[in-house]
Amino acid sequence: MGFETIIGDIKAVKANDPAAKSYFEIILCHAPLHAIIVHRFSHKLYSWGIPVLPRFVSNFARFWSGVDIHPGAKIGKNFFIDHGSGTVIGETSEIGNNCVMFQGVTLGGTGKHKIKRHPTLGNNVFVGVNATLLGPIMVGDNVKIGANTFVIMHDIPKNCTVVGGPGKIVKEDGKKVSKELPKTKTSEDFNEN
Repeated sequence: MGFETIIGDIKAVKANDPAAKSYFEIILCHAPLHAIIVHRFSHKLYSWGIPVLPRFVSNFARFWSGVDIHPGAKIGKNFFIDHGSGTVIGETSEIGNNCVMFQGVTLGGTGKHKIKRHPTLGNNVFVGVNATLLGPIMVGDNVKIGANTFVIMHDIPKNCTVVGGPGKIVKEDGKKVSKELPKTKTSEDFNEN
């Protein structure tokens, strides 16, 4: 958790939130930013193998902000969550750089996997309100996932837009399309017993 990383998170709020009028207001009042900063601290404790304390710290952040980020989740630079209430990021989730997420997003598990249980997001990924991504799926760089989209056990290729429940690709490499998401390896391939 470097100071530069936190500065990047603060700048991400300023760049993505038109309601953020000043850096002072962001630092003082932006609860999702507080959750991200606390996560960066709890993740460091988690990575050092310290028991219980990282989870206690993350629970404090969840109580304060409404954002539930497991201390094991790996989050890249310049991460922004708008509003945040009800957002859940599971233990084995990985989030790339310059990602944007809205309230109610779930990066969760299916209950069928043992080791890698949660999604991996590439860089520059946008995830809309109440989108649900479950399982050890891979989301490519520059992907936009619409509000209320539901994706389970399907990888999402880079440079596309996905909407609906279940999610379907409606734009790929700048062109309108209408196609199903490619099947991820079978759940048995991810069942690391």
